[in-house]
Amino acid sequence: MTNQEIATILVHISEILDIQGENPFKIRGIGEGIAKKIKELLETGKLKYYEDLKKSEYAPLTEFLRISAVGPKHARLVFDQLGVKTIAQLRKAAETGKLRELPGLGEKVEQNILQGIKQVQKYKERLPLAFIHPRARNIVEELKKDKLIKQITLAGSLRRMRETIADADILVASDKPKPVMDAFVKLPQVSKVVAKGNTKSSIVTKDGFQVDLRVVKPKSFGAAQHYFTGSKAHNIRVRSLGVDKGLKINEYGVFKGEKNIAGKAEEEVFKTVGLPYIPPELREDQGEIEAGLKNQLPHLIELKNIKGDLHVHSAWTDGNNSIEEMTQAAQKRGYQYIAICDHSPTIGITNGLTPQRLKKQIEEIDQLNKKMAQKVIGKNFRTLKGIEVDIKSNGQLDLDEDILKELDIVVAAVHTKFTQPQEEMTRRIVKAIENPHVDIIAHPTGRLIGRREPYQVEMDKLMDACKAWGKALELNAYPERLDLSDLNCRKAKEKGVKIAISTDAHREGHLDWITFGIATAKRGWIEPEDVINTLPLSKLLKWLKH
Repeated sequence: MTNQEIATILVHISEILDIQGENPFKIRGIGEGIAKKIKELLETGKLKYYEDLKKSEYAPLTEFLRISAVGPKHARLVFDQLGVKTIAQLRKAAETGKLRELPGLGEKVEQNILQGIKQVQKYKERLPLAFIHPRARNIVEELKKDKLIKQITLAGSLRRMRETIADADILVASDKPKPVMDAFVKLPQVSKVVAKGNTKSSIVTKDGFQVDLRVVKPKSFGAAQHYFTGSKAHNIRVRSLGVDKGLKINEYGVFKGEKNIAGKAEEEVFKTVGLPYIPPELREDQGEIEAGLKNQLPHLIELKNIKGDLHVHSAWTDGNNSIEEMTQAAQKRGYQYIAICDHSPTIGITNGLTPQRLKKQIEEIDQLNKKMAQKVIGKNFRTLKGIEVDIKSNGQLDLDEDILKELDIVVAAVHTKFTQPQEEMTRRIVKAIENPHVDIIAHPTGRLIGRREPYQVEMDKLMDACKAWGKALELNAYPERLDLSDLNCRKAKEKGVKIAISTDAHREGHLDWITFGIATAKRGWIEPEDVINTLPLSKLLKWLKH
């Protein structure tokens, strides 16, 4: 059983317990009880506790938690009061006005739930990149053990790192495809075999997404890699360049008449049409062909360029780990800094920091930095004192200047009143940008992929204000956000607006989400110099004080 499969089960357990009204502190963390459950899963592939819990009448209600306006208490309420246990039933109850009659809901919440259901249905056939990518990588790692496989890669929109994925494509080079296909359909991740052929097979995983495997001859791997990565529009442009040179390009190779002149390596395909290698993330026919022909492709940001994370949470508010634990996790990644940006008081459910509690946190971070300075590992590392301060509906911040000026970094964000008209929302955020203590605007459009549309805001005006006041926009790498989007990243770059790629991590493992932020930035043509957390600590501190 893979780590992802175990994590999925544990998350489902926590969701069921949450709906049942269990103490949330019982659900969080890896205590002795959870450790035993993980051991049982690893040893037997099953968990009796989970199998029993799935029989609960509340278990089907976890589907409701995908809807942005529905929390565990709402899910239980509509079931207890109306017997609603499917999204279809929930939609019908909302459309007939039954939800507004329930205590604590009302007409506005009812409309929000309807809108949330529309979002879920809109993305029903597509799953978040961060859900599919690690699971597909696990399948690749399993297949790599097969000595008959000479080369293997992800393909399709997954290789291009699009924010949502319909299914996973994997490409293999082998001289003996049949045994490879036999091994593929027998992988432990397989729930159902959709189709099995000599060169292509499809399965559905236990996590519920489809994986298509194609096998080609090694001499065609590069051409197939390019062809099956796409996008379709990009491939058409490359093939057109080939036609102009008297070449035919397909998944089998590059042909001059009947002669195969290239195709073993992907770089060869580009070279035959006069192009440098174009990274997969750029292959959307959005100017990469023209830039390639002029030798003006961007030098894209890479994970190795990131020097620290500028937006993480701790157990002081709604995080799972202590500040020291988050700091140690950042050091293990080779970072030079990490910014603790817990919530301000507005959002009650996050246990936001009052000025008094924030002062105590500042003292704790100061002591931690002194402690680290005495260790070799901490000489070039700093835990930054920060806050994720809420931007009120009138543009005022949730904390006063007296406390904000004591911090190293201030990240401002909208968490309430998402339905403000565009002009008001734009004015609200611009006012925060103009505040001298604000450094970064977090998740600037407020979207939750598949759950909540962006709020109405004029991004051009936000970017112009950031440029004028020397502020940065965040690319929040939290898998449901990826906000800024790739298109907004590119727009910010064109306007000369700096970006901070941060994870919004609420536990140590979430720091790994930086990978998806990097992927989104690459799709947005972002280079290292466009990102403030590629700066070494000394230069970052100067930037924050400017």
